[in-house]
Formats: sequence, structure tokens, C-alpha cells
Amino acid sequence: MPDLTRRRALTAAAALAATASAAAVAAPHATALTLGTSAAGHDHTAPDPFDEVYNGRRIQGRPAGVGGHHHDHGGGYAVFVDGVQLHLMRNADGSWISVVSHYDPVPTPRAAARAAVDELQGAPLLPFPAN
Repeated sequence: MPDLTRRRALTAAAALAATASAAAVAAPHATALTLGTSAAGHDHTAPDPFDEVYNGRRIQGRPAGVGGHHHDHGGGYAVFVDGVQLHLMRNADGSWISVVSHYDPVPTPRAAARAAVDELQGAPLLPFPAN
């Protein structure tokens, strides 16, 4: 067995420190991903379904079916205003926007549906044509 030199001891200590710091950096990222959140800590789990009347309009939200529209950006979630689908998109930070209130991100699909009803001011939501 070779003698332990100062150089070998310092090399082993540096390798151990690098391994420990890499594990410390990777651990929160791995934990966040297994809990359904992004590396930034934003929750990316599916919202709960809802069905309510808001300002005289029926708004509904539920998980979207598998397959379907290949341009779907709604994070697997569908929202309807008076039976017409409100197209949603989920942002990278976990917020939601719709075609009606595109520049006003909100925290949930329910809030997006309510914002759309407020913005429509009684006007009907027209179907959004697919490409």
C-alpha cells in the first residue's frame, strides 16, 4: 500500500468536497421535481375541478381529456364559459392566461375564467378557431 502523502490527502479532500457540494445542489432540485413542482418551487399539479355561476355566467373547469388538440397549452386543463371553451395557457412560473385576458396572468384556471367573464362584460365568448 502506498504511503499517504500530503498531495494525495489534499486530492482526496478536494474530491470529497466536490462530491458533497454537487449532492447538496442536486438534492433540492430532485426533491422539488418529485413533489410536482418546478426547480423554481412553483406548483405544477393539476388544479381541482370547479363548476359555479359567476356574475350570471356558468364557468366550469376540469382536467382535459387525453389526446385531442396538439396545440393545447392549457396544462391538461379545460375551462368553459357558458359551455364554450376558454383557451388557457399555463406559464412557466405556474400562472395562467387566457385568450380574453392574455396580458393579465392569474394564479388558477378559476381566476382566469372569472377574469374572462369580467372582461367580456356580458358579451358571449365566441369559439376560438383551431389552426
